[in-house]
Amino acid sequence: MTRTPLPLTGERTVPGLAVENYWFRRHEAVYLALAPACAGAVVLDAGVGEGYGAALLARSARRVVALELDPAVAAHVAARYPEVATVRADLQAFPLADASVDAVVNLQVIEHLWDQPGFLAECARVLRPGGRLHCATPNRLTFSPGAGPEDRPLNPFHTRELTGPELVGLVTDAGLEVEELRGLHHGPGLRDIDARHGGSVIDAQIALALNGGPWPDRLAADVASVTAGDFVLRAEDVDASLDLLVSAVRPA
Repeated sequence: MTRTPLPLTGERTVPGLAVENYWFRRHEAVYLALAPACAGAVVLDAGVGEGYGAALLARSARRVVALELDPAVAAHVAARYPEVATVRADLQAFPLADASVDAVVNLQVIEHLWDQPGFLAECARVLRPGGRLHCATPNRLTFSPGAGPEDRPLNPFHTRELTGPELVGLVTDAGLEVEELRGLHHGPGLRDIDARHGGSVIDAQIALALNGGPWPDRLAADVASVTAGDFVLRAEDVDASLDLLVSAVRPA
């Protein structure tokens, strides 16, 4: 089967690239954490990106439907991950019936959207009573330190970044009952890597991306060594987390 190449633009993470391994594993960790909750379910991945996460969920879900507006990205997902039902669609108007899925998953999506309340209303609409939303997004407090709620993010692909309380508020306003808010943190191995690179392996990577030039061997090796297991999801100390993950249920 022909596999459409997907370029690394900075808008989404791409697996299989050494320089992108940290970001890929950071996102993969959340998909892996959600897989048990999606087992046997009809799952909607709203804003599927490269598709690796939907494919991971498809290992245990009954069916995974993936929405993506960009035609090149949708073609890539359909070609590379045939186990996922890929549909081109606007994330402000899902092409699904009311109460038609058991779970809606969207990771690193909502910060890209202009109408975040409208998107969450669509997530709530397609959930069956008792169905669950799992929404992950960068924590503005750590991703863009010092930025306020109305500040335009420095990341050119983001429209509005959120804090934990802001994300919970948006989900609650959509008519869903929040069950849990967790934050993604570096585990012990990544904290050791941080210490080797001036306190932050993230900042070390960003500095190279901005300034160009070859990666130091130590940084390249450390980034390549990162696995999904190096990240920890927990409900404590959410304000200090890298990414936020809210899980909510549609009332019966």
